Amino acid sequence: MAKSIEPNLKLISGYLKLDKSENFVIPEYQRGYSWNITHCDKLWQDVETFIDSGANDPYFFGTIIVDVDDKNRDKVTFSLIDGQQRTTTFLLLLKALLIRLNNALQNIPDDDDSEALKAGLKANRNKIMAILYKADDEDIPSMLKDETKIKNILVIENRSINELYSDEVKKIIEAKNFIEAERNVNKIPRKQNDNKYTNHFRNFKYFFVKLGEKSDSQLNQFAKIFLEKCQIIEIRSWQIEQAITMFNSLNSTGMPLSDADIISAQLYSKAGESKANFNEQWENINKLANELNTRRIVDINAVLQQFMYINRALKSEYIKGESVDVTTPGLRRYYTEIRKELLDNPLELCEKLMKIAQVWDKIKDFPVVKLLLKFNENAKLYLSGYLYRFIVTEITEETVLDMCKCLLRLFTILELVDAGYSSKNFKTFLFAENIKITDSSISIDTIKQDFKEHIEKNWKEDVIKEAISEYDKNILVYLNEYLCAKSKNEYFDFSENVNIEHIMPASGKDIVSIQADANITDKEEFNSIVNKLGNKILLEEDINKSISNEWFKTKKQSSIIDKTGYKDSRYSIAKSLTRYQSDKWTKDDINSATEKVANRIVNFIFAK
Repeated sequence: MAKSIEPNLKLISGYLKLDKSENFVIPEYQRGYSWNITHCDKLWQDVETFIDSGANDPYFFGTIIVDVDDKNRDKVTFSLIDGQQRTTTFLLLLKALLIRLNNALQNIPDDDDSEALKAGLKANRNKIMAILYKADDEDIPSMLKDETKIKNILVIENRSINELYSDEVKKIIEAKNFIEAERNVNKIPRKQNDNKYTNHFRNFKYFFVKLGEKSDSQLNQFAKIFLEKCQIIEIRSWQIEQAITMFNSLNSTGMPLSDADIISAQLYSKAGESKANFNEQWENINKLANELNTRRIVDINAVLQQFMYINRALKSEYIKGESVDVTTPGLRRYYTEIRKELLDNPLELCEKLMKIAQVWDKIKDFPVVKLLLKFNENAKLYLSGYLYRFIVTEITEETVLDMCKCLLRLFTILELVDAGYSSKNFKTFLFAENIKITDSSISIDTIKQDFKEHIEKNWKEDVIKEAISEYDKNILVYLNEYLCAKSKNEYFDFSENVNIEHIMPASGKDIVSIQADANITDKEEFNSIVNKLGNKILLEEDINKSISNEWFKTKKQSSIIDKTGYKDSRYSIAKSLTRYQSDKWTKDDINSATEKVANRIVNFIFAK
């Protein structure tokens, strides 16, 4: 009779020690390696505290669940259903420990006083080599002499379609020393310093540095305790369905599973003979979503959420008679319970999810989209719903413009009024309108009219104008710059490192004189006016750094070629200030500019 479940309390060293025919596998549906320095520091502190306590009882690191495939006796695999983060981290720690032990053994004196310590260091080194390289006692001498013998020994195979660096652990474990590991590991493009390294290498480096702070005897003690006193409970399962069920419900000492992890596991289990095709599609979606997430556009969970919004709108799921139910189910519940039929065709769902990711990849650099995303994350839900109508390759800036303007108008009001997104004039309206937004048979002109009527019905121009006049935050500075550029038929865009420039400086060595020159008498009056919209513009970072606290006449000069100022900016308002009729920028100028900004934004909000 086939086994079902087999739990065992094991030392970590016993759990990790595999026969030559065995190896760990990180399954296709698992998340990528996500433990960071914070998690490693917690593990380190746990072990250090345990060592300092002098306790005799073992230290427990939680439960790990593996699915066993031993049908082929020549190759037995242990799929990590729960515990891949800890298992991977244990291996990285052991590799860092092995390098430090080897270094200690090379430097320790060969005398009677050091004999016991040297023997202990060798014994611990050999135990770690037995784990990392499946080495028997007779293998170790040759491995120490010939570094090629530690290559291509499979301990853990990463098949996760969510892992972008599946060979990283292998590169680290196979390295002769720390320098070789650092040279061989993956480097993330456009990242600097330690940020260019993966979590795998950064965690390995953390352990390597911490172990380097120990004396030889402390290093030996740490190795002995970790190998002989630290335990886990290993639960082995021989039924993949049962393992998937446990995977879906577990929340142990590892990081909790994300909705995307759960959903991808369900999809994988339903892919049948198309598992390989599904793996490829899901990996491509996840890779694109990860790239977009580096720009804070969307991640895989956001893609799933946006499709849920689209699907609910297309099917009018939340319309209850004459009312709109704005309650939103969690992703996991929606995909695995409410609309579990979506998981019955994994390849079809992948195609729809990929389309959403591709839409964002297409529009991510459109200036009006970048502007909209400055306002509120929820705007993404409705913009993606509208663009889902179109073939991705046919989407242009013109395609997105009108929908972005509709959303900009509403979310500008949200920025100004004393209300939250969840209030009826925002979320309830958008939920109801989303049924039209996602319906390709409804024209954009109809949607524009709905937004216009909704805004005119619920807000008054004079109230909004007053709120703009008192506004002292920064998001509307971007909108004002956009509207000003468009009014002059000038191109508008902004970089990620663009600065908010105060025309009248908010601080600096000359601030008292500047305030006096601007007819401002006291600090309270200054604070009330310096952050008004009329005193703020967009400006390139390098220009702003060079002139930010200068007098207005210095900033606006256009005659001196070798000095940076507003004349060198590509932003419309900064360029126009070089032609300003006065060399002074007073509170009257700020109030006048704020009035112009308020009129400009009000006219935009009310679609005049």
